[in-house]
Amino acid sequence: MRVAVIENMRNTGLGALATALDEAGAEIEWFRVWRDCILPNDISGHDALVVLGGEQSALDDETHPYLPELARLARRFGDAGKAVLGICLGSQILARAYGADNLLGAAREFGWHGIGVTAEGRADPLLSALGGEFTVFEWHADTFSLPAGAARLASSSVAENQAFRIGRAAYGTQFHFEANSAVVEQWKAEFPETIERIAPGWLENHAELAARYSRAADAAGLAIARAWVSLIERQEIEILSQASA
Repeated sequence: MRVAVIENMRNTGLGALATALDEAGAEIEWFRVWRDCILPNDISGHDALVVLGGEQSALDDETHPYLPELARLARRFGDAGKAVLGICLGSQILARAYGADNLLGAAREFGWHGIGVTAEGRADPLLSALGGEFTVFEWHADTFSLPAGAARLASSSVAENQAFRIGRAAYGTQFHFEANSAVVEQWKAEFPETIERIAPGWLENHAELAARYSRAADAAGLAIARAWVSLIERQEIEILSQASA
């Protein structure tokens, strides 16, 4: 299992997703586009694509000139039926790739929040194990409209499109399911000024909030990570079956 991971911002942790990929014995190839703008040449070298979050918007082409090509790459993976996962900024880029609108500054959320699973989400392999609602970490200001033909899997009062699927296995999650307790602790240490500006008092109350919400969020995040990785494994089985038929 070969997975390309696009890192849009320095030191972005995979958190729960790293656990699930390690359990599956995945080979991860990092593309640190924040440094050199280099992306995979095509989709043939990898079985799946992960596009992580970042501080830029999905439309910041002038300052991040690789973004249009990244959107095209995500769509090529998705159209080929390969597993795609866009997290936060990555979900916004995936939405852009499929013709949706990016809505800048329209949905500000930070911290642990409850997310509602739609009827389509309860039937979808990514979220089906989570019931009607789960707790997860959020850190975003932008959001997006739902791409034509996509299934809305999760929603909230702040961002209607918290998760979607388009095609066989191209998923976008506005929320940071990968942000387990360790990742949140890292962000707290690295970005205290930013956090205090956007969420005054959160740092002071972090211990209480973590005690209340982090265990449930960690469990939900790992369940989502494992569910997505299982789609890559299923994809490999289907390819082997077709080859032997």
